[in-house]
Formats: sequence, C-alpha cells, structure tokens
Amino acid sequence: MGYRMYDLIEKKKRKDPLSEEEIRWMIREYTEGRLPDYQMSALMMAVWFNGMTDEETTYLTMAMARSGDMLDLSAIPGTKVDKHSTGGIGDKTTLVVAPILAALGVPTAKMSGRGLGFTGGTVDKLESIPGLRSEFSEEEFLRILKDVGFVDAAQTKALAPADKLLYALRDVTATVDSIPLIASSIMSKKLAAGADRIVLDVKCGSGAFMQDRESAVALARQMIRIGDLAGRKVVAVISDMNQPLGHAVGNLVEVLEALEVLSGGGEERLRTLCMEIAVEMLQLSDHARQDREEAKAAVEEVIRSGAAMERCMAFYRAAGGDTEYLEKAFRNIKEYPVTMDGDETLEAVTVPTVPIMAETMTPVYAKEDGFLFACDNAEVGMASVMLGAGRAKKEDVIDPLAGILILKKLGDPVRKGEPIAIFFTKDESVLPAAKERFLAAYTISEKKPEETSVILEILR
Repeated sequence: MGYRMYDLIEKKKRKDPLSEEEIRWMIREYTEGRLPDYQMSALMMAVWFNGMTDEETTYLTMAMARSGDMLDLSAIPGTKVDKHSTGGIGDKTTLVVAPILAALGVPTAKMSGRGLGFTGGTVDKLESIPGLRSEFSEEEFLRILKDVGFVDAAQTKALAPADKLLYALRDVTATVDSIPLIASSIMSKKLAAGADRIVLDVKCGSGAFMQDRESAVALARQMIRIGDLAGRKVVAVISDMNQPLGHAVGNLVEVLEALEVLSGGGEERLRTLCMEIAVEMLQLSDHARQDREEAKAAVEEVIRSGAAMERCMAFYRAAGGDTEYLEKAFRNIKEYPVTMDGDETLEAVTVPTVPIMAETMTPVYAKEDGFLFACDNAEVGMASVMLGAGRAKKEDVIDPLAGILILKKLGDPVRKGEPIAIFFTKDESVLPAAKERFLAAYTISEKKPEETSVILEILR
C-alpha cells in the first residue's frame, strides 16, 4: 500500500497513532532519499509535542534497526550481553566492564560512538592509544569477539543508517530531547548490533542529557518496554552525573584511569558503578550466579587475578594498539608534588607525569575556602573541550593527550589557593579561558552538601 507523508504528519499532529506499516514505509522512504527533510522535520516536531505509544516507539525502533545491516552474532556461542550509556563527563565504564565480562566468559559485542559537545565518546578514548583502530569488517569484528571475548568498535555506516539521518535532522530542529526519539535511537543501534540482552546506564544530572531523575527514569522505562516488545530483556541502572565520573576527563587519561580500576584500584564512585553494571550483565548471561553476592565476588576475582586486565590488553593488541606504550604510561603514573598558589608544598597527588602525556601540566587553584558544594558538570566537559579533549564541531580534531585530572570531589573541603584540578594541554593559549570556565562550574560553600550515591535506582 502506498502512503503520503502529508497524511502521516496530519495523523501525528492530531495525536493519532501511526501503524507499523506506516512507520516502516516512512523510514524506508526517508533512508532511501525519497522524502524531503522538511516533511520528516514536521513529523519529528509532531512527535516531540504529542509523543508516541509504546507500540509506535517499538515500530520506529525496529524500522530503524532494519534500515541497514543487522549484525549476526549466532556464530558466537552463548547469550550476547551489551551495555549502553546515555553519555556523560568522565564516563569510561565500557573500558572497564567489557574486559571483566570477557574474563567471565560472557561474549560482549559493543558498538560505541564519538564525543560531541560536552560529552566524551568511547571511540575517541580507544583511539588515543597509538595504532588502535576502531573500524572493522564484519569478519574481523566476529574474529576478535571469538578470540578475545569482547570487541568495541565504531558504529559502521551500514548499521542503522536511518538513525544517523534522523539524529542529524533532530540535532538542527530542536527535537533531540524527545523520550520516544531518544529511546528508539539508542535501542535501534543495540538491536542492529545483535544484542540478546542489554544493560542500560541512564545518566541524570547537570552533565547528562536527562537533567533530572524523573526524566531519566521515564527514558529507562521506555527502553525497557521497547526491549519487552522486541523480545529482549533489558535492565536499566539510573546513575548520577552531577559531577565527573572518576578523576579523569579526556581520552588517554581516561584509558589510564580505566586500567587503574582493572588493577584493583580506582576512584570509589567509578569503581562502584562499574562493578554494578558488570554484575547486572553477568546475571543476564548464561553464566549467571545464584545470587548477587556470588556474582559480585566473581567480578572482583577476575580483577584480583589479572584476568580482566589480560582480556583488556588482548583486545587492544587485536585492534592494532601499541600496548607497550600504554603499559609504559600506566607504570609511570606517579606521585607528583603540587604546590599551593605560592610556595608551600602540599601532600603529593598521583598524576600521569610521563612525557608522553602532554606538553603542559597546569594546576587549577580554588579561589576561596569551603566545601565543594555543587557542580555544573556540562561546564567541566566544555572546559575539557577547550583544552583539546573534545569537539565543538564534528570536524574538530581531538588531542588524545589533553584533559583534566580532578583532585577534589563534591563534599571535599578546599582552601583558597589549593589545587583542585590539573589541566593537560599542548595549547597554552586556551588555559586562562578554560580555567575560568572550570572554576565557574563549581560552587564552594561553607555548608557541606549531602552525600549522594552514584547509583540512584535499578529498573528491571
């Protein structure tokens, strides 16, 4: 049956649901270039105002997933479990969790994205390792998954092409922040990538696309419903993104922090979230333990034994990465004396100080006494972009060595003139503006803020 886009726009404008056939026709026609952007823009805006039913959102998800290649992972034995994060500042959980699951025998096939705006991208972090490439043929992808136990690759152009087209359109028509459109975008890529079961890390806060807990929960519930209707089991972890996750914000500096967690250390909030996501993924797999405590013990054991680190390095080598460079950088994380904004030497802090990191390493000092009370986390992300660690525009080139090491977390006491962060950059001209933006992101108060958990809720 033939349809007219005008009629579909009219239906959505009047809050009438679209049928599965109508949505499949619309996505096929748009992907193949037979529908103009102005009509699809009108449809997206009608969705923004009037929403979609669960069934409509699932139809849209499946139509986008099937708009290109569907990765067939049936040659890999066992249930394939995937994870997705909705993005944030300092979020390197994939770099930790995927090797853990591989060491536990759970095959993990991951498609990741690049950073844009204030959020970082896993692909950019991986490509900060010299020689590592993130684009593979399907044959290579499956071979690495079979040999190593996990693979993390850039999304190919043939995977869910409708999503790429629609996201680019939504980005310039103020229709990004629609829960049905966000949910269908995320889930279409997960389904096209061949996942059997999915763990979602849905961020909320000042450094996330979902600013408050209620909207994050609504998005998570929508994706869980899509999973149910598509025959996939989905678990969602709602996590706090009102401050950076971990100490490191950037690319190579985040890879090094991920290695620290895989070595048994790491900042507490980062480690807690990684462990929880790993446990949830394990319990969705064929290797599920009898209870959560046993699952947690299994996760901790593959870290303690070094098995997770071994899987991590095996993937980096399989992807062409220079692991000797990376291991040298990790070995040379050392104590570095940071002074007050004057001559007094404070207790040393642990930072990457080897020459391969960056030409300049500059402390950023607190401007007053008090407690770190609040953080506009998106502004921290934008400060790292200014240093060269991210993109303001798609065509911008990232400096893999640029970034921020944050020395204080919310609730910590600070003194005027005390270093609260260290900047890494090769462009000293950006330092004054980046420092100003970073410092403006933090509120210092006489009052200590209430302590909050990094994990706010888990939806199953």
